[in-house]
Formats: sequence, C-alpha cells, structure tokens
Amino acid sequence: MDHYQYLHFAISFASLKLPHAEAAETQRMVSGLVSVRCFRPYIVARHFTENLNSAMEKSKTIGFIGTGVMGRSMAGHLIDAGYKMCVFNRTKERADALVSRGAEWMDSVAALAKKADVIISIVGFPSDVESIYLGPEGIIAGARSGAQLIDMTTSSPELACRIEAKAREKSMSSLDAPVSGGDIGAREARLSIMVGGEKEAFEAALPLFEVMGKNIVLQGPAGAGQHTKMCNQIAIAAGMLGISEAMAYARKSGLDPNHVLKSIESGAAGSWSLSNLAPRMLKSDFAPGFFVKHFIKDMSIALESAEQIGLQAPALALARQQYERLVAAGGENDGTQALYRLYVDPD
Repeated sequence: MDHYQYLHFAISFASLKLPHAEAAETQRMVSGLVSVRCFRPYIVARHFTENLNSAMEKSKTIGFIGTGVMGRSMAGHLIDAGYKMCVFNRTKERADALVSRGAEWMDSVAALAKKADVIISIVGFPSDVESIYLGPEGIIAGARSGAQLIDMTTSSPELACRIEAKAREKSMSSLDAPVSGGDIGAREARLSIMVGGEKEAFEAALPLFEVMGKNIVLQGPAGAGQHTKMCNQIAIAAGMLGISEAMAYARKSGLDPNHVLKSIESGAAGSWSLSNLAPRMLKSDFAPGFFVKHFIKDMSIALESAEQIGLQAPALALARQQYERLVAAGGENDGTQALYRLYVDPD
C-alpha cells in the first residue's frame, strides 16, 4: 500500500464519523484528488481535515430560545449557514418564519434542552434567564452532559457566574455572550459579541459566533461578557441623551436637522447611535430595534453593578430617569430613539 492508498484508507475510516451526505461528498473530493495524484498527501489531508471539521460542526443541533427582534435574525443566519436547528419562544407565532425555513418547533425549554447539542438563548430579562437555565424544567436540568450553553441576553454578571458554576457541575460548558448592534447588526450579521467564560468553550463556540457577528472578543471568565456589556450600555445611555438634545436643539434653533446630521456624524461627535438612530428620530420612526423597557433593564443592572464595585454613575442614573419618564408617557415598547419625543413633544 503506497502513501496515497494509505491516506485514502485513513480518510475513508475517519469519514465514518460524518452524516451520510457529508461523508459521501468528502469521499468524492478525496478520491478525485488522490486518483489523479494532483496534490501532495499533506495537502489532501489538510483539505480533508477542513472539510471534516466543518461537516462535524454543522452536524450539531442548535437549540435557539428567544426569536424576537434580535433572535429571529441571529437564528436565521445559523440556518442559512447549514446548521440544524430547533427553536422555542413563548409566543409561537414569532418562530413561524424560522420553522418555515427548516427549524423544528419545540413545545418547551425542557424538550429543546434534551434535543440540542448547543443551546443559545436571547430573552428579555434576568428573571427569564434564571428561569430557563436554573428552573426545575430548565436547560441545566434537562440538557445532556457535554452540552454547550450560550446566553446572549444582556443580563446580570452575577447570574452568569451562577449559571456557569451549575453547568460545570453537570459537565456542560457555559458562556455569557451579550451582543451590541441592535436590529440592524442582527439582520446584517455584524453584531459585536462580548464573551465571558473558559477559553476552550469560547473556541468551540467561535464558528457559531462568526455566523452572527464580526467583532467577537473573549473578555475573561464567566460574567466578563456581561460586565463588558454594562460598559457598552453606560456609554450608550449618556450618548442617547446627547443625541436627543442635539437633534432637538437643531430643530428648535431653526436649522434643518438632517443637514446638521450630515455635518456632525462624520466628526468627533460621530457614533453608531448618531448615524443609525438619529435619522429614525427625525422621521418620527420609533419602532423598536431595541425596546425602551429592555434598555431600562440594562441600565438598572449597570447601576446595581456599579454600586457593588463602588462606582458612582450620575450620567447613567440621569439617563434611566429620562427613560422612565418616557415609559410614564406610554413609551415602554418604543425603540430607544423615542427619547427624542421628550425634547420635542414634552406633553
């Protein structure tokens, strides 16, 4: 048996690990390369290894919990990338679009946990996260040993640490991986993903993250992803005050706010929020890319965390106060850009 024949035999044996369709395709590719001696064996092996790793990764079943404004797009990208998926959402109709694209509907978190190899969640509040992960019918109670757990909700750093500890007791891995980029970033797969957890778990999840986002950073151990997201939300909170006031000032001073925006968004005042949310403000488009009620939740978590580490955050406290005024005026289900209404329509 020469080295080409040996390589072909070894690859054939390894391909038994693949589902039938992927194995057949790998065999066809390798047989062609080996038969014509067009590559050196190590190059064939490299091609095979890449193909095998990709196919084995795609053979995993992803369980996705939370198919709202953000989750629906994120899960859709994973389906488009070839992953098998099952989904659960409290409101079934919000998962219908994913089911029509091939996802399997599951009737409960427990059922999803039993079926999936990787479980991704992006839900509303820390209480939701705690319930689906730590409840008696939750993910950790029902998932198999070796499961990968990835919570992408903006939640409490302390809760992320508790989930990771409980998961480790059951021989599961857990990452807290909140995201930034809003509905636009989710639709365009350009999310910034801030990750806390073990390096090995991060590297295992990286192919999934790369389908959903572009700026993906392991920040540290469990809870570090959530702490990083708090930094993000603190910066945004104060920024939204400034953007709302700037656009209101432009309007009330007799300027054309759209012309003003053209001048300032590319200068020192530039930011994602200015470029993406200020135009919505000026069109009175307050549809939620990110709900006001969820932003208040994030600011409350950040204020609690700041107090725990001995940090005063007056700008953050003022931003929450202003958004609470907006809620009192009926704006809890608006997008965060609706803060502008307080300045141009205070009544």
